[in-house]
Amino acid sequence: MTQTATSPRPAPGTPVGKLALESGARLALQVLHSNAGYYLGTCTDEGPYTRESLEYFRSKDKAEAAMTSGDWTQRDHV
Repeated sequence: MTQTATSPRPAPGTPVGKLALESGARLALQVLHSNAGYYLGTCTDEGPYTRESLEYFRSKDKAEAAMTSGDWTQRDHV
């Protein structure tokens, strides 16, 4: 990954992306969207940075519910 993380640090208690953190970027975990569907990931001011969830979700509501409940699978590599 050659992209530089330029987003502000997340507030204390905000979940952060594990893969982003492993690459040296402390970025908030959030619901993002691609052509494949909604997923949990991180982004910078320049765009998406990591896809953290193994799953894609059919709706933003389902992705948000998974993030809130913890009912999702963390990817183990970029």
